[in-house]
Amino acid sequence: MLLLDTHIYLWYLVDSPRITREISEQISEADEVFVSAASIWEAAIKIGLGKLDAKISDLVKGIEASGFSELPVSAEDASMVASLPPIHNDPFDRLLVAQALAGPFRLITADSTVARYSDVVQLMT
Repeated sequence: MLLLDTHIYLWYLVDSPRITREISEQISEADEVFVSAASIWEAAIKIGLGKLDAKISDLVKGIEASGFSELPVSAEDASMVASLPPIHNDPFDRLLVAQALAGPFRLITADSTVARYSDVVQLMT
């Protein structure tokens, strides 16, 4: 089961060339691909700050339209963040790592700092 980091999901939606062929194939071939509610929350904040040009409704609809599943954020997921070492300061990335560990999911990211958390995190290279 795959969990997409926010930027990977956004790039997937727009068919960005930033996603490698290897990762694109993994996404296509995966039994299940998840997008966390935390990623939608992060995108909503960035849209509100003018840092992301997108319609939040399109991002929400894009989950199902892409054949992905939404991953809710549970209290257990949120509490696991407290046990993570302070490798990364981004609260959304830390929550995604916690969700990947609890899942278990393989978290796909292009952020090398996030990849330092665990071998459940796969760095797109």
